[in-house]
Amino acid sequence: MTRPAHRAVPDIRLRRAYDDPGANDGYRVLVDRYWPRGRSRVALKLDEWARELAPEAALIQWFGHKPERWDEFRQRYGAWLDEPAQRQQLAGLLRAADGGVLTLVYGARNETRNQAVVIREALIRAAERQ
Repeated sequence: MTRPAHRAVPDIRLRRAYDDPGANDGYRVLVDRYWPRGRSRVALKLDEWARELAPEAALIQWFGHKPERWDEFRQRYGAWLDEPAQRQQLAGLLRAADGGVLTLVYGARNETRNQAVVIREALIRAAERQ
C-alpha cells in the first residue's frame, strides 16, 4: 500500500523589518498590520504584505509583548490562524513560495516572541495538512 505524498515543509525564515534583506530570503512577506516606521517599500524588498494575517489590534494591545502573556497569546492567535479563512491565506503563502524559501518579515523588537513566530508554526501545520 502506498502512502500519499506529503508536501515538504518549506524553509520558513523570520527576519526583522529593520534588518537588511538577505540574498536568499526567497518570497518575502510582511506580516504586520501596520507598516514599519522609517522603512521604505524599496528597502524592505517585499513580495507581499499579508496584513490580514496579522493579529487584531486588541489582541496585540492585550499582549503588549509581556513575556508572561506569550503562551496565551500564542494559543489564542494560533487558534485564530487555524480558522478556515486564515488557513486559506496561509495556503496561498505556501503556494507563492512554491517550495522555496518563505521569509516572514516583522517589526517587533523581540525576535522569539512575536506574531511571525506563531504564523510560522501555523504555516508548518498547513504544509503538513497538504
